[in-house]
Amino acid sequence: MLIYEALKKDHEKVKSLLNRLLLLNEKSEHSEDLIQQIRDELIPHARAEEAIFYNSLRSIDSAKDLVMHGYGEHMEAEALLKRLQMSDAFNADWKETAIKLKNALEHHIREEEDRIFSVAKEILTEEEAEKLGDAFEQMKPDIKEEGFLGTTLDLIGNLMPPRFTKAFRKDIPTVGANR
Repeated sequence: MLIYEALKKDHEKVKSLLNRLLLLNEKSEHSEDLIQQIRDELIPHARAEEAIFYNSLRSIDSAKDLVMHGYGEHMEAEALLKRLQMSDAFNADWKETAIKLKNALEHHIREEEDRIFSVAKEILTEEEAEKLGDAFEQMKPDIKEEGFLGTTLDLIGNLMPPRFTKAFRKDIPTVGANR
């Protein structure tokens, strides 16, 4: 599957879960289950997307700023997700936080699917996009099993310059090597 198709499929799944959450009138066991499902889709998606897709593009001048902006939007969405998960402890309005998360993710998805995908399609061959899609799908299940600390360390690792991470990221395909 092409990386673009894999990412869009996940985007639709997370948007659907958020829409279902926002249909609820009060926080309940059902809403907690939906929030956990959102976490289980969003975090593995973000970490694998960063490691596979973003890091394949960020060394290319035309994509670097867009990709780094995408990282920032991932951090914003994850902060809102954590706030949503902890809304009882913070006495926060869970619905207001869920709306903010939905808006932030919809903004990010629009930018990514319009701007980053366009740049990527100019850079990546179809074969490279297929390899990235396969690697993305293979990575997500392992990330899903990680706890908060593990996924946070993954975020930090994904943000590191590639020259520092090449030694322990041998399984991530490289693109554009012949250009």
